[in-house]
Amino acid sequence: MTPNAKPSEHLSVLATIDPVSSSASQNTGWVNAANFFAFLAIIDVGVMTATGTVDAKFQQATDNSGTGVKDISPVKAITQLLAAGGNNRQVLLNMKAADLDVENKFSWIRLNVNAATAASLVQATLLGCYPRYEDGAAFNQAGVAQVV
Repeated sequence: MTPNAKPSEHLSVLATIDPVSSSASQNTGWVNAANFFAFLAIIDVGVMTATGTVDAKFQQATDNSGTGVKDISPVKAITQLLAAGGNNRQVLLNMKAADLDVENKFSWIRLNVNAATAASLVQATLLGCYPRYEDGAAFNQAGVAQVV
């Protein structure tokens, strides 16, 4: 532990799914996983329509256009959220860089959030954790307006 370090030095906002009412699959952009030891997805579900469901999982590819896209194995996914469980819930989904299929050159990841059956308000943030070489702020996506 480094008690003098700021949390923002150990985290980067790599990609987001900005708040949306959706009944379809939403994806972050592809992110190069080489710069971090681990990743954390924060999935935030607001109001869900009575029959709504929300699933989320990490996927991997061999390049930034999604070539060979496949799920991480073992699967890094949430247990499906049901509208019956209530509104305004969050889920944290962890993944380590070591979970990637690097032997077959998979080094890019994305978060897939699927709001199905009926519309749900969803939002997600993909964080890079424990940067390998630089301060985490060096890898923040362009939408990060301030680090204070």
